[in-house]
Amino acid sequence: MARFTLPRDLYHGKGSIAELANLKGKKAIVVVGGGSMKRFGFLDKVEGYLKQAGMEVRLFENVEPDPSVETVMRGAAAMREFEPDWIVAMGGGSPIDAAKAMWAFYEYPEVTFEDLITPFSFPTLRTKAKFCAIPSTSGTATEVTAFAVITDYAKGIKYPLADFNITPDIAIVDPDLAEKMPPKLTAHTGMDAMTHAIEAYVSTLHCNYTDPLALHAIKLIHENLKKSYDGDMAARDTMHDAQCLAGMAFSNALLGIVHSMAHKTGAAYSGGHIIHGAANAMYLPKVIKFNARNAEAAGRYAEIARFIDLPGSTTEELVDALIAELRKMNKELNIPYAIQNYGEGGVIAEQSIIDEKEFNEKLSEVAKNAIADACTGSNPRIPTQEEMEKLLTAVYYDKEIDF
Repeated sequence: MARFTLPRDLYHGKGSIAELANLKGKKAIVVVGGGSMKRFGFLDKVEGYLKQAGMEVRLFENVEPDPSVETVMRGAAAMREFEPDWIVAMGGGSPIDAAKAMWAFYEYPEVTFEDLITPFSFPTLRTKAKFCAIPSTSGTATEVTAFAVITDYAKGIKYPLADFNITPDIAIVDPDLAEKMPPKLTAHTGMDAMTHAIEAYVSTLHCNYTDPLALHAIKLIHENLKKSYDGDMAARDTMHDAQCLAGMAFSNALLGIVHSMAHKTGAAYSGGHIIHGAANAMYLPKVIKFNARNAEAAGRYAEIARFIDLPGSTTEELVDALIAELRKMNKELNIPYAIQNYGEGGVIAEQSIIDEKEFNEKLSEVAKNAIADACTGSNPRIPTQEEMEKLLTAVYYDKEIDF
């Protein structure tokens, strides 16, 4: 038996944020990030619609990128003091992910963060509040997923939290919010969405319900991401739908070791963070080559290549064409091929912000953590410690995968 879970309601299209005025409740806490939603007037709109719905509104602002355990605990404390019956999270993946974790600690103050790290171990939610998610970026699709990523900076590890309980009750996918993204964010979130869709399609848990969502998302992203990056707002609007479709697929089919590696390298080095979407973009071509040693996975990568009209008559040719196309997209989007060229902010640079010596010193530990990541179990090929170290070395130096 398999399970397929989505939000109870999903509102999409321009102006769909107005649906907030129809929520039923007494109190709503709005969780947001660093200020862009306020600058562009969306936070005022959200407050206005919630008050129109007859609710008292409180804000929890300034959730940082890659939200920390400490931020989650502060937010949960604010919720326990205010006692909302709606949690409304708006912005990129960070405030929405943080709010999901806050939700658990609001309803169950005695739960520890360590309790939630085990996949699908959350207590039953909705004893105090329901959850509405409104994405402003076109990548994480956390508005429709059973996942959240929280960073323990003391340990230098990103933890993916997974449980169907944290799938939002309502998702509002309004492209007006995404039209404010700068090009770099458009690129990174777009390749994050592409990785979601491709990993979902080859996951060992893919099924007839997730496959069409993943394939259509891949096609839309392939056709629209570069145009969106260049400022085409019609393409930007389509990307907002595409990333959501990818999220529907991976929330139910799960992911693979591209995400395992991205989670465990993101906050591991003193030189700076490896932005999640850029990490996925760099690692995806290498992982495809690694996974293609598995015949079923190779066949499914070939199906993706055919679906987006790439050249090739054999499975091997089609897999190589997919890898080449993804690398071409990275170059067009100013995303490095490898960590050795990873500059500040995730752009191509001569000198990486990730020190080579530190990378190699931490290689064994990071590889071990990546294998233990929650996303590894549904990858079509489970790497050994030695293979994961080779993969990580390959993504640092842009080495060919021949194992």
